[in-house]
Amino acid sequence: MNKIDRFEICGLLGIGGMGKVFKVKLPVIGKIAALKLLEPNPFLVSLIGAEKIKKLFISEAVTMANLRHPNIVEIWDFGESDGRPYYVMDYFCNNLGSMIGESYQAEIPSRIIRIDKAVHYTRQILEGLSCLHHAGIIHRDIKPFNMLVTEQDSIKISDFGLSRLRGESFEGPPGLKVGSPWYAAPEQERDPDKADFSADLYAAGITIYRMLTGRLSAERYEPPGKYNPDLDESWDFFISKATARKPEARFESAKAMRENLEEVYDGWKRKNDMICGLPEKTFPGNKGGLKRVKLRSSGIKTGVRKSSEILGVDILWRPSSYVENDFTVAAEGTVADRATGLLWQQSGSEYPMTWEKARAYIDKLNESGSGGRTDWRLPTIDELMSLLVRTPHGDEYCIEPVFDRNQKWLWSSDRRSFTSAWYVSVEMGFVSWQDFTAYYHVKGVCSLTAP
Repeated sequence: MNKIDRFEICGLLGIGGMGKVFKVKLPVIGKIAALKLLEPNPFLVSLIGAEKIKKLFISEAVTMANLRHPNIVEIWDFGESDGRPYYVMDYFCNNLGSMIGESYQAEIPSRIIRIDKAVHYTRQILEGLSCLHHAGIIHRDIKPFNMLVTEQDSIKISDFGLSRLRGESFEGPPGLKVGSPWYAAPEQERDPDKADFSADLYAAGITIYRMLTGRLSAERYEPPGKYNPDLDESWDFFISKATARKPEARFESAKAMRENLEEVYDGWKRKNDMICGLPEKTFPGNKGGLKRVKLRSSGIKTGVRKSSEILGVDILWRPSSYVENDFTVAAEGTVADRATGLLWQQSGSEYPMTWEKARAYIDKLNESGSGGRTDWRLPTIDELMSLLVRTPHGDEYCIEPVFDRNQKWLWSSDRRSFTSAWYVSVEMGFVSWQDFTAYYHVKGVCSLTAP
């Protein structure tokens, strides 16, 4: 199957209980989109029947199409192919689950991310939920993998296959679980039809707990400060209230939960500002003398199986070791690093672009003699990893970034396959891959010593 109706298939993005999600190309204009096609799991069909599944699938499309909010994914089109309904929506290559390093073995620890980053995402999740709940919709499957992340670093809530209107009955067989283990509220696991808006707030609370601690809240709640020393009692109150096992003990609404989140975050920022204002502050650096590091400068092709060893990353795709940089902001928007002998663009591309366009961007740098150099190149993963740092804690938040923070994801010259390449997430400090059509930023690099 090369096409679904008039849409050219570019690849399979995922498989769920009700259908498959394909990456497709729109005819004529060539824009990339995501298409969800009804193709239910046979076991699910045996449980609730093909007609009920089709009704749920169409209901999902109608629900999404009638919502307009910056933090909710939009439906573009609806149709049928060989008697099976499908709908088309915007395509985003990132999701919060993969960005924090969560796997389908959810109990395995994931990456702890910056506090400001976790708040940034949770704020948007709650804003999207506020819109859903105002429309009388309970999502019932809020989790990191259903939070798509755009090139502008904004959240889009997706996958409404389990959502329902207030008062609507699911009509499934007794004992059928609705939602995802670890994220589904206790009352939703017991009786999906009795789950109210509070169940979504519970899942949002588990999601921020996951981002801040790298763990999932088990049967016995553990304060987030146990795993992240930057989290005091105010964070414990916020998360324990959001994830209370009894719905009546949680926040009364998404708006109330967000307001409390802002209070806790403002308190953290005030404490952090006080720490940063203390005199005689010193930060980690090359106290033992400059350690020079030689990095691979030529792009390679490596698949996933041997890549952790070749690229030098740990189980969560973070650098196995970190470079002690010696940065100097140079003239004409460049940054020199004596530790690696590299010269970087301080900002890089103004907008994200595909991998092919990233190479064209580097060519233009050389044609224009940017920074007085004509030997710019697309960096390797080795070189990009030299810019990554561990997740900050304590006074490490006081360190001002040397590079422009708008470039959150950066393409490398290393390919994973004939259709995909490796990139780094600068803010979250990990390595991953994406197909050439994804949109990431570019930061040119060259040797400090001109050829």
